[in-house]
Amino acid sequence: MKQGNMMVEFLLSLSSDIALIRDKDDFLRVLRERLREVIHFNDIVINIFDEDGKSLVPYLYYSEGRRKNHPAFQRSGHSKLGGDQIFEAVMAAEQPQVFNVRKLLKVKNHPAYIPLFRETGIVEFSGIRLRTATHEIGCLFLFSEQTGTFPEPVLQLIKGVSHQLSIVLANMLANDRIASQLKEIEIYRQRLENKHPVRKKEIAQADLVGNSREMQQVFRLISQVAPADSTVLILGETGTGKELVSKAIHNHSTRRDKLLVKVNCAALPVNLIESELFGHEKGAFTGASERRIGKFEMAHGGTLLLDEIGELPLELQAKLLRVLQEREIERIGGKSPVRIDVRIIAATNRDLKKEVEAGRFRRDLFYRLNVFPIVLPPLRERKDEIPELAEYFLQRYAGKAGKSAMRLADGVKEEMMAYHWPGNVRELEHLIERSVLLSRGTVIEESFIRKSH
Repeated sequence: MKQGNMMVEFLLSLSSDIALIRDKDDFLRVLRERLREVIHFNDIVINIFDEDGKSLVPYLYYSEGRRKNHPAFQRSGHSKLGGDQIFEAVMAAEQPQVFNVRKLLKVKNHPAYIPLFRETGIVEFSGIRLRTATHEIGCLFLFSEQTGTFPEPVLQLIKGVSHQLSIVLANMLANDRIASQLKEIEIYRQRLENKHPVRKKEIAQADLVGNSREMQQVFRLISQVAPADSTVLILGETGTGKELVSKAIHNHSTRRDKLLVKVNCAALPVNLIESELFGHEKGAFTGASERRIGKFEMAHGGTLLLDEIGELPLELQAKLLRVLQEREIERIGGKSPVRIDVRIIAATNRDLKKEVEAGRFRRDLFYRLNVFPIVLPPLRERKDEIPELAEYFLQRYAGKAGKSAMRLADGVKEEMMAYHWPGNVRELEHLIERSVLLSRGTVIEESFIRKSH
């Protein structure tokens, strides 16, 4: 490999092989077979930075002879920067570094693994750091049982190879992180489903009731948007059924077999919202004793309902906007972004246009969320549905209470029709449940409306 054009040809050929790499086994095979065409080495070790960003640990390892499957030799790839002169020299240099084992043994305070190298036949080795334009990844070491393995032309080849290896290694590590995240998310999903075993069944059974023109329009909108992946903004007063609409959208979407994760933005303390949404790493702040998966990661592949989105503080609105734009989150204390695949449904009882004008809600976030708005009418604007809704809830709660064939007295129906219903459908539901429990016979003679306020 003495001529520059030969090195270029080799690097181009190697690049073609590297492009086909799919996993660690492919990576190691290409390194072992192709590099041996031009370099007479025996062993390969690739070290990468651990999560702490200070320790280097083996990622790929291949050895021959007495070192094959030698646990002590494998452990020699573990090191902390600041305490190992070999790794420090490699990570500080632009060019590949060459080390002679016999000479290293004469150096005071040489690393403990150098005598092991001598005992197992290593004579010299070369190391070069691996990095991309944005990340320090680790380093590559080639070991040889003979001297003269690393002349200058070979070192230049190693440097050229290192650039290609850094890119493919960065991609492999990113894929490893994604696979690890998905596995971790799946564990959380299983815990959630084990904790709430009837949750999916309840969601599947959740139905919206209403025959009014306004509700029929809502049903049409749900059927139109559910199969798509579009962001939905559900608007309506408290108690109009925004969560039921979100469940209906999720349950009729392609994500129905994944989780629908709900976050109530109004119920979380301001200092915990970011951790709840995006998660945090162990030690990210006082009290962070372990890694926490946020709601975005938990909903990966499914749907995330951001309920009461109008209550989200402005500083968190900016971070949410970035997540919606980039489709990636960063855990608090994390060192790298996490890709997410989540459908967003937001809900609020506030007039977000007025909130924007008042400076309490970001205009750009409003436009990002307001892709497909669904407005739920208050119950007072669809009073014709009150008898139907009351009957629906009556049958549900009478069945739960073990009271069959219950009905509402005509006077109770009239009183319900005349009432203003500030709490909307939720208030009606709770009223019927309370009436069933308080009624002694099969006919509900009193609505208990006045007693509920």
